[in-house]
Amino acid sequence: MITAPASVTHTAAVARLGHALSDTTRAGVLLALRGAPRYPAELADALGVSRQVMSNHLACLRGCGLVESVPDGRRSSYRLADPHLAPALDELMRVTLLVEPGCCDGEGCSC
Repeated sequence: MITAPASVTHTAAVARLGHALSDTTRAGVLLALRGAPRYPAELADALGVSRQVMSNHLACLRGCGLVESVPDGRRSSYRLADPHLAPALDELMRVTLLVEPGCCDGEGCSC
């Protein structure tokens, strides 16, 4: 199967997603939002981080265009910004990776 070359826009979008997934908290947020919108406090509790840390990660994900804020009275919930993202994350979760111990330990890949 021959695929068309990726455009600059597609490459940038994949890079943004890669940046988001490179942090375990941001990856956890994206995975948590696959089913339904959630409030920042719920996400912070579920992922075991402070509300300030969650706020920073949500700002990053908003800046990447991956999540959006939904006003709900005096609060806001967050949801995935594109309906294609949830199935894409589901497919990524089906990928099995063999990672060498000590490889990609957060300080760059050594493999």
